[in-house]
Amino acid sequence: SSKPQVKGAIARNICWRPSNWRSTQSLSDYLKQNQIPGIYGIDTRALTRKIRTMGAINGAISTEILDPSELLVRVQKAPSMAGLNLVREVTTKEVYEWSEPTDTAWEFNPSVPENKQQFTVVAIDFGIKRNILRRLASYGCRVIVVPANTPPEEILKYNPDGIFLSNGPGDPAAVTEGIETTKQLLQSSKPVFGICMGHQILGLSLGADTFKLKFGHRGLNQPAGLQQQVEITSQNHGFAIDADSLASEVEITHFNLNDRTVAGLRHRSLPFFSVQYHPEASPGPHDADYLFERFVSTMEERRQ
Repeated sequence: SSKPQVKGAIARNICWRPSNWRSTQSLSDYLKQNQIPGIYGIDTRALTRKIRTMGAINGAISTEILDPSELLVRVQKAPSMAGLNLVREVTTKEVYEWSEPTDTAWEFNPSVPENKQQFTVVAIDFGIKRNILRRLASYGCRVIVVPANTPPEEILKYNPDGIFLSNGPGDPAAVTEGIETTKQLLQSSKPVFGICMGHQILGLSLGADTFKLKFGHRGLNQPAGLQQQVEITSQNHGFAIDADSLASEVEITHFNLNDRTVAGLRHRSLPFFSVQYHPEASPGPHDADYLFERFVSTMEERRQ
């Protein structure tokens, strides 16, 4: 992203004068620079236990409303995440192209080919992470990023080799324009790859349902797999696909092995697949980077 996307930060303790040789500023200066409110001196372990018991809940940090009762009223009036379409707030306003690959200092996969643009990919921006764009470019893709409300006929005018459905915030079921666009794009039988919200949008477009998790999956050590092979993955989402709602032509490729929710799917006969987690995670883990290679291979097969 071009900037941090959090609305606030909570800490037990903070360091006012960091001494790491790579450090350029303190956390408090970073938050000030990006106009993000923060609070410290909080018992974060106690807060975590409350969330584990009650589930994800709304909260507030304020330097203006100092009466707890008044602030609580504000929190209670805040909308629930369920039914909330946040994509409209974060999607790009204009179409743009991306060609910058992963920097050589960060490239971890020695098998990545030289950056020769062989395939055109249209990425629908539901809140896309830049490292996804870098990984696609590293695998030889010319990426055209379009707003989430772009009509399918406009997307197909680019004659893409593949369609990418990006990550993003909020309730996927509320992103009705994205679901409808994806349904129509699937009729073209072009390869489709979805990550995070894009995974949920693909599932919804194929007739599945989604539901809100009690406290979501957060962190970079989430195990995902099906039978023998397990991937350690980075995850950050609060909704999941209902496994029982998937049609017979859609198969589950990965489960989150902590709670057995759907973490990956693919169509049995058409070139559509997606994962709930983030294979582009930087600095890692990199267990699932092969999915970008799979997307490119699928586009190559369809071109032939």
